[in-house]
Amino acid sequence: MSSVPAVAEYAAFAASLADAVRPLSMGWFRRRLAVDDKADESPVTIADREVETALREKIAERYPSHGIWGEEFGKTGVDAEFVWSVDPIDGTRSFITGHPLWGTLLALLQNGNPVVGVIDMPATGERWVGVNDAAAGVREARFGGELCATSPVTTLADATVYATSPDIFDAAEYAQFERLTKAVSRRRFGGDCYAYGLLASGHIELVMEAGLQTYDYLAVAPVVEAAGGVITDWEGKPLTLTSQGQVLAAANAELHAAALACIRG
Repeated sequence: MSSVPAVAEYAAFAASLADAVRPLSMGWFRRRLAVDDKADESPVTIADREVETALREKIAERYPSHGIWGEEFGKTGVDAEFVWSVDPIDGTRSFITGHPLWGTLLALLQNGNPVVGVIDMPATGERWVGVNDAAAGVREARFGGELCATSPVTTLADATVYATSPDIFDAAEYAQFERLTKAVSRRRFGGDCYAYGLLASGHIELVMEAGLQTYDYLAVAPVVEAAGGVITDWEGKPLTLTSQGQVLAAANAELHAAALACIRG
């Protein structure tokens, strides 16, 4: 069972990891880079690979018994009790075009449940850290070291929804997204992981996305939940290592239920 000191130590270590790799990613930002396309047609650069390599080395040095699931170099020891999820540069398309809203995502899972999450934004100097560990009785989200909380808005008509891009949805998914956007006050595109930080700090109320990988959503889940929000798949099921990448995050349970009902039609 977790203890308060243990989860606090893990959260502090996760933040130190983000500190350590910021100079690496920023060293490559807004420079001309060779861009390769992976099998799923997503782009990757030397920056992604260098940052993940550094993260893996530091995790293995500090916690050699922990597993790691990273975007660029795959899975190592993921049957362990503790597994780190690593996305070195979430928003590589933003990164390679000089747009500052890309981030580094880190999560620690215990027995498959994400208990610590970090959304770090190197280009803006912002960071969210969430701890959501029921066994330890710890649940808090911080932005820049200060506690943060989600919006009190509970009605769709007063809510703002974000998605990274309309391109992330297939035709059927986009129809569901359109149904939600017609019910809310406004919609915005862009930001990748930044949108979940905005939700955790109470600036927006909904994020709806599809086609995400485990390392895209596992780190944001503790941040959103610890700030008072709800984040699930489009069926309302908890996000796990085997979720299919459809993510719906909301500022609170009432708004989440309304959004689920809306996208289900």
